[in-house]
Amino acid sequence: MKKYILTFLTMIGCTIAFAQNDYKKAPSFAIGFSLTDFQTAADLRRTTLGNVLKNKQWSKTSRMSPGAYVSYLQGLGSHIDFAGTLTGSYTAYPVPDKLVDTKQFLLLEAAATANIKLMSDKYFFVPFVTAGVGGAKYKGYYSAFLPLGLGLQFKIADDAFILTNAQYRVPVTELTAYHFYYSIGFAKSFAKPKAEVPVAVEVPVVTDRDGDGVLDADDKCPDIAGLASLQGCPDRDGDGIADADDKCPDVAGPAKYQGCPIPDTDGDGINDEDDKCPAVKGFARYQGCPIPDTDGDGVNDEEDKCPSRPGPASNQGCPEIAKEVIEKINFAAKNVFFATGSYKLLAKSNKSLDAVAALLKTDESLMIDIDGHTDSQGSDESNQVLSDNRAGAVKNYLISKGIDASRLKSTGYGETKPIADNKTAAGRAKNRRTEMTVRNF
Repeated sequence: MKKYILTFLTMIGCTIAFAQNDYKKAPSFAIGFSLTDFQTAADLRRTTLGNVLKNKQWSKTSRMSPGAYVSYLQGLGSHIDFAGTLTGSYTAYPVPDKLVDTKQFLLLEAAATANIKLMSDKYFFVPFVTAGVGGAKYKGYYSAFLPLGLGLQFKIADDAFILTNAQYRVPVTELTAYHFYYSIGFAKSFAKPKAEVPVAVEVPVVTDRDGDGVLDADDKCPDIAGLASLQGCPDRDGDGIADADDKCPDVAGPAKYQGCPIPDTDGDGINDEDDKCPAVKGFARYQGCPIPDTDGDGVNDEEDKCPSRPGPASNQGCPEIAKEVIEKINFAAKNVFFATGSYKLLAKSNKSLDAVAALLKTDESLMIDIDGHTDSQGSDESNQVLSDNRAGAVKNYLISKGIDASRLKSTGYGETKPIADNKTAAGRAKNRRTEMTVRNF
């Protein structure tokens, strides 16, 4: 432990040696909340840090002693602050070599520390190390310790900070217990800012008739206010070309076009230099060209569900499906049968479903939506499950016949979409159905 403390103090010394006094913290007061942890420190004394981490022996916050603190802070330099802190908490202090008293009493701890900052207070986020001396009073016991730790400072306004700190407090006297000390608080300076003393500046007498800051001797336009970068000549449109040389003095443009804007021949809002189709109106996403129509069917690719296969706009750019194909699919859907109350396909459904599979193999652009429906007999939940399973059974049958699953979509609707009155047997029979919708997009 002595080796670690010596290394810690050496790092602090090096930081102080290189610190500069260009941004010192004004005298400030802080208040905050603290937690004192005796249990973790005791575990750490019995074993190694590695074992504490491995076995998750860190004490829970509910077992720590809460408290409050006040603190005075003042910058000793841009990278070092003095902090004087008084903390009060009610706890059962484990005084070494004394009987442990489970009753809680007031523990007062005072510490004088140096906060060694890696950056000055002008930054929002500043990590720091802290070290110093401290003393404590608990009942009739007095003790001394060395606070060593790490902290973070967050700047939330000028001279206002949130401070967090974690310390390992090492005993100096025999009646001091090793413990961890955690704190978070708010610090604010109440010092009045120093009044700035105005400094008189001697202004040399110059000759500048137009008052543009360019001496007449160097001003190419001595009677018209202008810019120093243009040797005193004006530039109304701010394009860096003097009005006398600008063919469009009221509209900004590059020197390449003598001060005029880059042309847009087709008026599509994309200048000719960036427009791959400068004579035809287009869109920025196509670099000034119109939306393409790859298959030439009059439906542009952004709206065409089948951009590589021509088809009418009425079918979203996809080829129209032959009427006889649609009729065969609808006929097959009406001839799909299941065992009563089950999703097991009856053998008499095979012929119809085989015909559907044959159509799908003939035209691989075709896809089918398979919808399952039930009547209102039974609960909503059981009907939903039954319709899902029946639609899935048809899908699985077609997959077994060599149709790729990506071309098939099965959905169960339960009793939610009746096409007839569920109060009659005939109506319920119509509602127990399988529908198949053929599509090619």
